[in-house]
Amino acid sequence: MSETPVEAMSFEQAMAELEAVVSQLESGNVELEKAITLYQRGAALKAHCDAKLADAQARVEKIRLGEDDQPAGAESFDAG
Repeated sequence: MSETPVEAMSFEQAMAELEAVVSQLESGNVELEKAITLYQRGAALKAHCDAKLADAQARVEKIRLGEDDQPAGAESFDAG
């Protein structure tokens, strides 16, 4: 498990660690306290990935199409 704060991770980093967490939990070879800690970390990683995906989707949806239905630019996205 990484020491990197979840908020500082890229989507790819968070997804890779989440996959590792799930693999460890599925193995069944984890002590109870460690399993709880892993589960909590996994939940935080999942929420982070969900937020990153939602942000990416919103930015894609902001792409403006011109009269010829071709991308004509993008509007800025304010996640605020």
